[in-house]
Amino acid sequence: MPARFAPLLFSALLSAIMVCIVSAFVLLTSQGPHADFTTQWIKSCLTTWPIAFPTVAVVAPWVRKIVGRMTT
Repeated sequence: MPARFAPLLFSALLSAIMVCIVSAFVLLTSQGPHADFTTQWIKSCLTTWPIAFPTVAVVAPWVRKIVGRMTT
């Protein structure tokens, strides 16, 4: 993959990992482990990732700038 796509790939991977972790945590804490957990978890991941991906793609450069200003 060409290096010019690195920010997009970063956003895709970071958002997918975060969505999987956070949705599993929310499901476990709100409903506890149950027979339909895996199905609900996958559905949750698939419905929230399309929101998380563009959010990370837009917000990550802004956060990098802020961090750059806060650190010397």
